[in-house]
Amino acid sequence: MNAPAPGTPAPGAPASGLRGFWRRRVVDLLLAQLRQGITPQKIALTLALGTVIALFPIMGTTTALCVLVGVALQLNQPIIQLVNWIAWPLQISGIYFFVRAGEWITRSPPVSFSISALLVAFKHSPVRFLQQYGMTGLRGVLAWALIAPGVAALIYVLTLPLIKRMRIRLTALAQRT
Repeated sequence: MNAPAPGTPAPGAPASGLRGFWRRRVVDLLLAQLRQGITPQKIALTLALGTVIALFPIMGTTTALCVLVGVALQLNQPIIQLVNWIAWPLQISGIYFFVRAGEWITRSPPVSFSISALLVAFKHSPVRFLQQYGMTGLRGVLAWALIAPGVAALIYVLTLPLIKRMRIRLTALAQRT
């Protein structure tokens, strides 16, 4: 019998690093949900909505939005929050994108800003921040509201076949044992 190549875990050993994290935190969670009877359609919907909510261009709101949407649509809270947590770095660049898209949609002049300057301004005076950047934020939300449904649909269509395959493999493994 051949030994594993140096640096690769032995069969059955837990993977380490990013791959191990992905396996433990994402794949195993999805498999556990499938074992509990959650449909691939519901999981794909949860992944799609969790991702687009994570892109919502108002910082500090996505966790609560995921809870509200998850409760309203009876989605799996651990999955939607995990997706929200994994996708949060996209929110930072998404803010810039959605604000610029919102300005383009409303034909408004571009507002000069940086994310770090926004955070400092908000920390200094939340009321003044809202006076100064409130309309800019609303333009970003408008662009997000127009783009998010298409992104959610795309994610749903792309993830559903993968999750269905996971369920088929899980069912085949269960029948063997």
